[in-house]
Amino acid sequence: MKVFRVWIRRMDGASRLRVDGLENAKWLLGRLSDSFVFKTSEPLDDIPNSLDCTFRVAHNSQMSGPRFEKLLAGMAEVKLMLEPTQPASAVG
Repeated sequence: MKVFRVWIRRMDGASRLRVDGLENAKWLLGRLSDSFVFKTSEPLDDIPNSLDCTFRVAHNSQMSGPRFEKLLAGMAEVKLMLEPTQPASAVG
């Protein structure tokens, strides 16, 4: 599999992921479900006028935010990128 980009945005108690392409997002969800107790994520959302897909993964006692990021960064197929948070004035 080719390397693909995954942007991660840290949220309170969860991580929001934006994945480069639907097939890559499906593959990543499969890998995550194999890697740890993966109970649930939000449904995949397509971003209008983009090939990217987003979903959110809740953190728990077995998988903290930093541990989750380390797991993603350790996947050879994933190029992990931090997505900057938007200032409150930019949210509308």
